Amino acid sequence: MIIVNLDVMMAKRKMSSNTLAEKIGITPANLSILKNQKAKAVRFSTLNDICMALDCQPGDILEFVNDGKSEE
Repeated sequence: MIIVNLDVMMAKRKMSSNTLAEKIGITPANLSILKNQKAKAVRFSTLNDICMALDCQPGDILEFVNDGKSEE
């Protein structure tokens, strides 16, 4: 399972959801979907823009947790 720690990185950078959404060119609603673990996918271009805006690495935002389930 992939965990999105976007809210943690935003807090470290003291950046609001609205500010980040504006900087990366997505709606606050779509950013909220990503932050709240409801997204099924994220485009590399969006991940790139998030990393640039927050001055971080993808691994600072995304975390793999082995939940013992296999998606076959």
